[in-house]
Amino acid sequence: MPQDSTRFSNISVLAHKRHTRGRNNQFALWDGRGSTSMPICFKLGIMPRLPFITFEGSEGSGKSTQADRLSVRFQRCGIPYILTREPGGTPIGETIRELLQFAPHNSGMTAETELLLFAASRSQLVREVIRPALECGTCVIADRFFDSTTVYQGAARKLDRQMIERLNTFAVGDCLPDITFVLDVDAATAASRMQRARRKADRMEQQPAEFYEQVREGYREITARDPGRIVLVDGSRDADEVDNEIWKTLSSRFSILAETSNTEHRTSKH
Repeated sequence: MPQDSTRFSNISVLAHKRHTRGRNNQFALWDGRGSTSMPICFKLGIMPRLPFITFEGSEGSGKSTQADRLSVRFQRCGIPYILTREPGGTPIGETIRELLQFAPHNSGMTAETELLLFAASRSQLVREVIRPALECGTCVIADRFFDSTTVYQGAARKLDRQMIERLNTFAVGDCLPDITFVLDVDAATAASRMQRARRKADRMEQQPAEFYEQVREGYREITARDPGRIVLVDGSRDADEVDNEIWKTLSSRFSILAETSNTEHRTSKH
């Protein structure tokens, strides 16, 4: 298992630790202050639900950096959240991640097998982590979701897109992101960033330049098809600038995030 997988698993556990009292099961949510002692579960009909936010982009685009930065902002603002990733985010998913990325025998993996493994990891993540979190009023930040399959296995691997769409629907059901940020960078910038990374490159990071160009075009294509959900962000800029643009977009679209952030800021002054 990759070294940083524990971080995602621990976050999920903190956000979903189950308390049983008689017949009622509640979740102890991470409340933005490091406490998980108070079992609470927001009623979705009473207050607006916090959003499901996904980050997409090619390797080297900076999507993981921005997902991490947003989680830090939420923690500072007192916004309850979980941060998860694909493939992974659950014990089963992390095992699949290892197989897809680093297993010594994965060089012979077919595109069809790759597709099904990503879908299996996602299906487990939705039912074990994402859906329960959303139902309890927690904001979900996901580093990749089904758009990755549409682009990587569809646009780049050239698998049948209608079949991929059906498989995505089967894996996630009605658990759809409220907003998706696609970090857009050219292949040269992405390659330069990956070369600076101080870790072993995984299988998906060792594809030819043409593959990443197809990935970039695939993301631009799905952005054009779904501009209401997907926001294309210039990922070649300074990380602070990208971070600020993402937060400006989120706070303007989801008033509950801005209100929660402002309330926590006022409280911290007293």
